[in-house]
Amino acid sequence: MQNELKLNFDKIISLNNFSDSQKKIKQENFNNYFEKGLPNKRNEDWKFSDINQIISKNFDNLNFIVDHKKVFEEKDFPLDFEHNKISFVDGKLYDFDFKHEDKDKILVDQNLDLDDTIYQNTLLNLNSAFLTSVSNITIKKGYNVKKPLILFNYLSDGLKSSAINSRVDINLEDDSSLCVVNFLNENSEKNFINFRQKINIGVNSILKNYSLDSNTSENIKYFNKDINLSKNSHLEYFILSEGSKFIKQDINCSLDDEYGSIALNGIINLENEKHHEIKTVINHKKENCKSYQLIKSVLNDKSKGIYQGKIFVSPEAQKTDGYQLSRALLLNESVEFNAKPELEIYADDVKCSHGSTSGNIDENSIFYLMSRGLSYSESKKLLTNGFLNEVIEKISNEDVKKLVKKLSGINV
Repeated sequence: MQNELKLNFDKIISLNNFSDSQKKIKQENFNNYFEKGLPNKRNEDWKFSDINQIISKNFDNLNFIVDHKKVFEEKDFPLDFEHNKISFVDGKLYDFDFKHEDKDKILVDQNLDLDDTIYQNTLLNLNSAFLTSVSNITIKKGYNVKKPLILFNYLSDGLKSSAINSRVDINLEDDSSLCVVNFLNENSEKNFINFRQKINIGVNSILKNYSLDSNTSENIKYFNKDINLSKNSHLEYFILSEGSKFIKQDINCSLDDEYGSIALNGIINLENEKHHEIKTVINHKKENCKSYQLIKSVLNDKSKGIYQGKIFVSPEAQKTDGYQLSRALLLNESVEFNAKPELEIYADDVKCSHGSTSGNIDENSIFYLMSRGLSYSESKKLLTNGFLNEVIEKISNEDVKKLVKKLSGINV
C-alpha cells in the first residue's frame, strides 16, 4: 500500500500545474505523512478513535486519484425555505447560485493557495499533499447575506474505496454576516473523506455554521476546522452527528481579540456500530471573551461516542467567561461513551467551568409515561427527544432549527 501511495502522489504532482514552491510544500507534507503514518491510539488526541486501525479494518486499498468526470445526479435536499447554494462533487467546486443576494458582495473561487505549514497532524499532511485545489468563499466588508447558504457536497455514483482530500475556506470581512449549512449527499459505497477548513471572522462579524451529518452511510470521515475570531465577532456553531459509520470532528477556535464570543453546541445520536467523536479546543487569547459549549449524546446498540473539549485561557485573557458541558444518555449496556473535559488557565480574573455526565434512561420516567398510555418504545423516544431538544433549541435560525428536528426525527 505504501508503494501505491507514492505512485498516487507522483501522479498528482505530474497531472497538475503546481509551482516549484507548491511542489516543495506538498513533498514535505507527504514525506512527514509517509514517515509517521496515520494517527493511532498512542497519540493522546486519538486515544479513543484509532483511525489507523479503522482505515485498515475498512479498506484493503485506497485510491487517492479521484476521477472528477464520474457521472452524478444533482438533487436538492428537502428544503422548504429560500436559500443560496454551492455544489461540490467529490470535494471539487462544481456550481453556485446566489440568486437572493447582491452578487458583487460575495466572491467564490477555486485556486491552490496553500499555506507553507508542515503540520504535525499527519491527516493534515495527507490533505495538503493530495489537495489539487482550495475553494474560497468571501463575504465582502459590510454585507449581510440575506438567505442561508447551503453547501451541497455530492459523492459521484460508483465512487468507492477512494480518499477524497478537500478544503473549503470561508472569510467574513469586517461588519458582515453569513449563515451556512453543510450537507453531504452520500452514495452507498465506502470512502474516506479528509476535509480541511480555515474560517476567518472579521471585526463585528457574525457566522452561523451548521454541520449536518444525517444521511446513513458507510463513509469514514475526518473534519479539521481552524476558526479565528476578530474583535467583537460571534460564532454560532452547531453539529448534528449521526449518519456516517465513523466521523471525527476536530474543531479549533481562537478568540484573537477582545469581546469575541462562541456558542458551540452539538448532538451525537448513534445506533448500530457507529463511532463518532467531537473534539474542540477554544483558545481565549484576549480579554472579555465568552465561550459556551454543550454537547449531548444518545447512544444505542453497539455505538461509541466521544467528546474531548478543552478551554485554554492565556495570561492576556482576563475576564474570560468559559462554559463547557457534556451529557450522555446510554440506552443499553453495549454502548461506549468517553469524555475528556479540560481547563488550562493562565489568567486569574476568569469564570470557567466544565463538566461531564453519563447515565441510563430514567425507568421511573418511562413507567410514568406508560401509565399515561404510551408504549415502552414511545416513552423512550419521547424522553430521548426531550433530552436532545435542549441543544436543538439553541439554534437561532428558525428554518435551520426545523430542518434539524426533521432530520433527527424530533417532532417540530
